[in-house]
Amino acid sequence: MAVIGYARTSTLHQDAGLDAQLRQLEALGCDKVFSEQVFSVADLARLSAALEYVREGDTFVVTKLDRLARSVAHLVEIVGALEGKGVALKILDLGMDTNTPTGRLMLTVIGAIAQFEREIMIERQREGIAAARAEGKYRGRAPTARRKAEQIRELAAEGVGKAEIARRLGVGERSVYRMLSGHI
Repeated sequence: MAVIGYARTSTLHQDAGLDAQLRQLEALGCDKVFSEQVFSVADLARLSAALEYVREGDTFVVTKLDRLARSVAHLVEIVGALEGKGVALKILDLGMDTNTPTGRLMLTVIGAIAQFEREIMIERQREGIAAARAEGKYRGRAPTARRKAEQIRELAAEGVGKAEIARRLGVGERSVYRMLSGHI
């Protein structure tokens, strides 16, 4: 029965936040800690590794709920994986432990509230963008692949592979395919 910790920040500029999480997990006496600094849309490789690592009877610990899951669906997926392995989840700032029925109920309720808040924030953001567009103040982000169309074609003509073109130019591989096939 091991205690496994997980810490995450969303950007590389949040070193202090990651350090604080790591100190909390160390103070708790975690046997092993997985940590990562990733953007919100990036793959959570260390979280995946931690979820693979845990074994029946272990306790998986995070400092805050938002450091664990990105949405209620993601939370349900993680909790399901942990339950399937017989692993308890502890969320320190909430004093929550899914070893208890109350802990499991509270996790579900809090996760739903967090998802609701996120959806309200996105709705307000969309309304703000629509208002700015109506006033001619918002144009949106210029598509990256279109701006780099000439470079994409030049690299392709040189025989560079599509995946390598995408990597070099910082665009999606599918965008490179679309650009080269004339669908952009």
